[in-house]
Parts: sequence; C-alpha cells; structure tokens
Amino acid sequence: MIGTSRHQAAVDRLRASYAAIPPGSPVRLAKKTTNLFRQRAATTAPGLDVDGLGGVISIDAHALTADVQGMCTYEDLVAQTLRFGLIPLVVPQLRTITLGGAVTGLGIESTSFRSGLPHESVLEMDVFTGAGEVITASPDNEHADLYSTFPNSYGSLGYATRLRIKLEKVPPYVALRHVRFHETDKLAAAIAEISESGEWQGERVDGMDGVAFEPGEYYLTLARWTEGVSTGSPNQGPSDYTRDQIYFRSIQERETDLLTIHDYLWRWDTDWFWCSGAFGAQDPRIRRFWPRKWKRSDAYMKLLKLDLRFGIADRLDRRAGRPERERVVQDVEVPVERIGEFLDWFDAEIGMRPVWLCPLRASRPWSTYPLEPGRTYVNAGFWGTVHVGPDRVNAPKNRAIETKVHELDGHKSLYSDSFYDRETFDRLYDGRNLEAVKKRYDPDGRFISLYEKAVARR
Repeated sequence: MIGTSRHQAAVDRLRASYAAIPPGSPVRLAKKTTNLFRQRAATTAPGLDVDGLGGVISIDAHALTADVQGMCTYEDLVAQTLRFGLIPLVVPQLRTITLGGAVTGLGIESTSFRSGLPHESVLEMDVFTGAGEVITASPDNEHADLYSTFPNSYGSLGYATRLRIKLEKVPPYVALRHVRFHETDKLAAAIAEISESGEWQGERVDGMDGVAFEPGEYYLTLARWTEGVSTGSPNQGPSDYTRDQIYFRSIQERETDLLTIHDYLWRWDTDWFWCSGAFGAQDPRIRRFWPRKWKRSDAYMKLLKLDLRFGIADRLDRRAGRPERERVVQDVEVPVERIGEFLDWFDAEIGMRPVWLCPLRASRPWSTYPLEPGRTYVNAGFWGTVHVGPDRVNAPKNRAIETKVHELDGHKSLYSDSFYDRETFDRLYDGRNLEAVKKRYDPDGRFISLYEKAVARR
C-alpha cells in the first residue's frame, strides 16, 4: 500500500500536467489500458499524468473500508484486500477495469443483485475537476450533486483520484450451482425470487449471474461463500479454469463446482467470457501452448486492436465471400419481468449467442443512470459481430437494440457505440442535470461533454 504522502505527490503531478495543457486543447488520461469499445478521435496531445495513481492507499479491516486511488485496477485492489479476507462489494469481471473507471463508467458482477453497481459502495471520492481542483464529494456534503451525477459520466465531469469504498468479509472458497431453465418466464421468476429473499431452495445465495446459450437453454449460476469443500463432495477440490478447461463450458457440463474466491472473481477474465475463441485460444491444439499469463482480457484486447488496425477479419470475410460485419458490443439493463421478452426478440432479430445475464438492484437514485431504486433489472451482455452487409455503416443492429431496450423501460451503458439523437440522450440520461453539474465543476468546458464523448465523436 502506498500511503497518503505518495498519493498526494501523485495528485500534485496530475495537477501540474493539467496546468501544462493549453486552454482549448483536448484533455485525456494517459492510460495504458482501456475496456472501452467506443471509437474515439485520434489525438497526439499529451495526456494527464496518472502515474502513481494506481494503488491502494490504505485498508481499514475493522471498519471494512479501503481508500483506493482512481487508476487502481481491480486486480491490484483485490490482491491487497484478500490479504485481510476482504473484497469490494462488487468486483467487475475484468482484471484491468479500474475502480475510478467502474464508478464513472459503470461496472457489474454477480453480487450486484444485493450490492448494486460499484458506485453504490462508494462512501466518498476525490474528483479532479475541469476547474483544476480536487473536490471531495459524498452523499451528504456540499458536493452531493457531483457524487450522484458522477456514475455513467465517463470523465465528462472529472476523474476520481481517491475513493473510499465499503468491503465485505469472504471465506477462501465459493461453491457454485448451475441451475438450468427451459423457459424465460421461469428464469425471470427465479431471479426475482432470489433478489428478494437472497436464497434458492433454502440455501443462501451470495452471487448470481447466468448465461443464455440457446433458446430454451438458460442457466443461473448461484454462488455461496464457503470455508471449504462441502460435506457432500469430500473429494472435490477447487477447479482451475486457467489451463485446459474453460469456465463457460463447465456451466453446461456440471451442476456444481468449487472455486477459490480469487479464481471465482476472475473466472470470466481468463477467456474474456467466451470471446477468446475468436483468437483460437479455445482450440485444444492451441490452448495447451498458450501461455497462462496471456489468458486474460487485456491480452485479447491487444489482439483485437491489431485486428481492427489491419482489418484482418474483414479481409478474411471478403476472401470467403461473406457479408460485412457489424460490431455488436453492448451491455443493457432490462427490468426482470421483461427479460424474457428481450431475449426472445434478441434471438429473432440479432441472433448472437451466448448472452451473459447479471441481475442488479440500485439502492438509491443516480442522476445520470436513472434505474428505479429497489427494482430488479437484468443486465444482458453480448459481445461479437453480426453479418449485415454494406448496411453496417448505418449500424442497424445496434440501433434496433437501443430502440428495443428503451421500449422495455431499460437502459444501456455508454462504454460502447451509441447512436442517440441529442433529445433522446438528454431524456434518458437526465441531460439537464448533467449540464448543470458540469457548469458548476467545469465552467470553462475543459472536459469533453458526455454526449460528445459517447455519441457525437463516433
């Protein structure tokens, strides 16, 4: 852990780098990794110096809190908290997601049905604003407007330099049950029941997510924190999905499983959910030679960038006579009672499989991502491409998804491509409040607005 003096020195460097950027010049973070899928305007302008803002400042094991720098990845954060038998209330699926990124850009995981999104567990945060100031925002201080508007603002209001978050105690292992459903109405009913009671068939549920593999083949994976191997499986040791076996396939192959808490947190990162298959990493002939250190999401992201840079997939499609592809990479939230309707529509109109499912509940209103508090939603995540032909420049599938999601009273995250007109965007993301808060904390408009960043700069 870095302590407060080193943290302050890093904040001072951030301030100095900001002061060196001429007024009117673009402002960006000098980050080495990203989990965004939006197309961004190329720039050679120097970025804000965030070197030294990627660590854990301190952990209070008694109060169950941690002070964490904004650029700290969840991989590094969890490595520190697990030493105390603690984890953040929500740990997003990918190792290189940063805490500040998850709070300003949303994140989700299997504990979200009981703990909401990552920003729900933030007690206070220091935000570097467009005025060049570091503001401490909390739910009940004079900067509560910044605190409640910051989630889903994607750097348009500023960047978190320090966040104080809640932690929870965890044992060493996680016991899993993979429960299959054939009908979406029964799947939705189970999600609603577990979200209300925290139990399934008399057994506590600490984590819940699922996968829709095919129409009629849906699974909920129910996780329970546990001190060790269950008495019903005395010879079962924890599974390891970082070698030959692949986690998402195990959901269809076995009813129960056991993972260490560490491996459970990163179960999806090893194969980037199922997307590692695009690079051959799931082919047994290749997988056995694929280094374990490269079985992780940031390695696959680098390969994806190479593909986009050189158009490898597009060249192969043209050579094979296949229609052009539209990239469909989105996470959307749909009310639980309508998730079946969405999945049926998605099967018929988009046809991508699998789809990740993750229930969530918000505990209070959040201005820029206005989910109804106490209402159960289901995140549907889908990441891939669809052959659409020359019309791909118009993004027909992504536009259809946006329309359907909001027809179902849902919302979508803004980490990927969006196509809203300004009026619709402001209605969905409370643009009036966002503009007022931005004027207060970035009066000269030094940071790019959320609409320009998420939509207009495609």
